[in-house]
Amino acid sequence: MLDIGDDAPTVTAETQDGETVELDFATPTVLYFYPRDDTPGCTVEAKGFNAELDAYEAAGVDVYGVSTDDADSHADFCEKHGLKFDLLADPEGEIADAFGVDHSSGAAERVTFVLADGEVKAAYAGVSPEGHAEEVLEDIRHSGLLPEE
Repeated sequence: MLDIGDDAPTVTAETQDGETVELDFATPTVLYFYPRDDTPGCTVEAKGFNAELDAYEAAGVDVYGVSTDDADSHADFCEKHGLKFDLLADPEGEIADAFGVDHSSGAAERVTFVLADGEVKAAYAGVSPEGHAEEVLEDIRHSGLLPEE
């Protein structure tokens, strides 16, 4: 798994809308990996990031979720739960591989990265979905990565 200070890989992926995005992580970004769309823990985590999305955006931080599900599954998940941020489809596990996230079971391990200036600023392994979005936002605010409000 990538660690603090490691260079962030450039990522090209399809979103739930079928659009291809390329991310170089020059600007502050949270990239969180999760196992499966619409499962209990993954839903809690996604809803948490969705609830905090305005605060992330106000702080100038982009948020993306990544799983090995395809874009159609992501579209259904977003529609069902009103998610307002992009989910990246990684059915072949290429993004997970680039970040060193285990997906040997067919599903990505629950891991979150905070990236900026093309490098890893923080990494969270063994994530508990409940309250995780708030925890990451507070850590970002107190990290010196962003100006204090």
